[in-house]
Amino acid sequence: MDPALFADARWQLADFHRRFAPLFGRPEARRRGEQYLRGLVVQQTDRRNAENLAEAIPGATPRTLQRFLTEAPWEAEEVVAELQTYVAERLTAPDAVFVLDETGFPKQGSKSVGVARQYCGTLGKIANCQVGVFVAYTSLLGTALVDHRLYLPERWASDRARRAAAGVPEDVGFHTKAELGLAMLRRIRECAALAGRWVTADEAYGQVPSFRDALDAEGWRYVLEVPVSTLVFTEAAAAAVPAWAGTGRTPTKARLATGAPAARPVAAVLAAAGTDDWGLLTVAEGAQGPRTYQFIARRVWEGRAGLPGRACWLVLRRNPDGAEPTAYLSNAPVETPLLELATVGAQRWAIETAFQQAKGEAGLDEYEVRGWVGWHHHVTLVLLATAFLLTIQQDWGGDAAPDHGAAGDAGPARPAPPPPLDARRPVALAPRHPNPQRSRQTRPQPPSPVPHP
Repeated sequence: MDPALFADARWQLADFHRRFAPLFGRPEARRRGEQYLRGLVVQQTDRRNAENLAEAIPGATPRTLQRFLTEAPWEAEEVVAELQTYVAERLTAPDAVFVLDETGFPKQGSKSVGVARQYCGTLGKIANCQVGVFVAYTSLLGTALVDHRLYLPERWASDRARRAAAGVPEDVGFHTKAELGLAMLRRIRECAALAGRWVTADEAYGQVPSFRDALDAEGWRYVLEVPVSTLVFTEAAAAAVPAWAGTGRTPTKARLATGAPAARPVAAVLAAAGTDDWGLLTVAEGAQGPRTYQFIARRVWEGRAGLPGRACWLVLRRNPDGAEPTAYLSNAPVETPLLELATVGAQRWAIETAFQQAKGEAGLDEYEVRGWVGWHHHVTLVLLATAFLLTIQQDWGGDAAPDHGAAGDAGPARPAPPPPLDARRPVALAPRHPNPQRSRQTRPQPPSPVPHP
């Protein structure tokens, strides 16, 4: 935020910080928290490290701000829980979706906690970096990052010396990114502030069967991207444990019945789709106008070890010119409209915009800390800073308000709010059998949100 513009918003930041200040502990820590938060918001020309933030904030010093990050004994999880309550007051809407994704932080050397040669989405290649897994909450009212976890590669998790040097807690072990995402969703439910049932994520999460199983078992509805190599059954296929032949071991594992259709890769389903099978849907509003794609949805069965698994939706998406096909699996009820499935899947891009804002406007990737505590403290404060910027957007309106979106925003479509998820029964637009859904629809546009007082 421009310093001159911030002068008119200082009282709002003071009020915002006052809500979280008790969670930072002693008065001195509360004051440093306000200074760090203010520095993240107003420092625009230099990296937002402790030294540069101190230069921008009267009364702050690099040493006190750095100690607030690395040594002050405040709990990041407690601040995040209160942040979720705050975001719920601003963004709760019946169409809300939780979005999981990760972002990379390029780093030199080997001492920063979790740093390793691994895929870095920020650079689009394998590089030396840290990786954070995040969850965003998005609705027609806006988007906010609401939790985070640092991914600890296996070689870090098993290296006691490196763990100790970086301050990794004893009870933190190796967890996959999908497991970290699931843990955050469970924590969100424990906090009981953010309402919503839908979850979406890219294929790094969607291709993990245990992740899909856990979401389904715990009552989440998901629309998850999967690779086109994913195997599905497009026809009912009987499977049973073969009868004992009288010799050898007694069979215990089920097999496909003789003559039953085999699983097919999603790519084969795509290739078999005819031109008339595709329906055109507008699912999101981007900086360049409505985001419109072609879609098909079919009822299929997941392929599990060569056998049919849970029945689900296979949603196929491609550009109007037929390019860039994408596939999703969803456990949504059979009567769920294709437009709803397509719109939920489109919300994944909201977190990409949230990452851009957090890095460009609040210094998400500009920290200079090496340890576990410092990383989580910095990222938690960045989440607070972006929530404050959301507050300014909502209260002040203008080109930065949520219904306009930031530059490059591929944010959610602006549908008229449906009734609450728990109470509704979606209109049945598709037949209750494995035939494609076809529709040509456009998401309606509601009036602009009423600014908060």
